[in-house]
Amino acid sequence: MDEEKKEIIEIEKVKETENAEVIQKETTTDKKQDPKTKKNRKGFCITSMVLGIIALVFFWLWYLSIPCGILAIIFGVLGIKSVNKGMAIAGLVTGSIGLVISILIVIIILIVGIAIGVSDVFNDVDDDNYYNHHYRNYHFYD
Repeated sequence: MDEEKKEIIEIEKVKETENAEVIQKETTTDKKQDPKTKKNRKGFCITSMVLGIIALVFFWLWYLSIPCGILAIIFGVLGIKSVNKGMAIAGLVTGSIGLVISILIVIIILIVGIAIGVSDVFNDVDDDNYYNHHYRNYHFYD
C-alpha cells in the first residue's frame, strides 16, 4: 500500500510540474506579439512612407500635402511597433517635413496677401493725386 501511495504522489508531482511548464509557456507566448498583427502593421508602415513621400514632394500643393502629411504621421505612429520600423520612421520624418513646409508656405502666402491688401489701401489715397498731377501735365504740353 505504501508503494501505491508513493507512486500516486510521484504522478501528482509530475502532473504539477507539467502544468507549471504549460503555464510558463503560455505566459511567454502571450508576451510576444502575434505575427498576424505584425503583417497588418506592415501595411501601416508602407502607407506611412508613401504618404510621407507624397507630402514632401508635393509640398507646394498645400491642399494635398497637409492631409497626406497628417495621415503619414498617424500611420507611422501606428506602424512603429512592427517589424518594419524603418519604413514607419521614414514615413514619420517625411510626413512631418512635408507638413511643416506646407504650413509655412500657407502662412507666408497669407502674410504676403495681407501685406498686398494693406498696401493697396494706402496706395488708393495717393492715386487721386497721381492722376490729377498726370492729367495736369498732359494738358500742359498741349
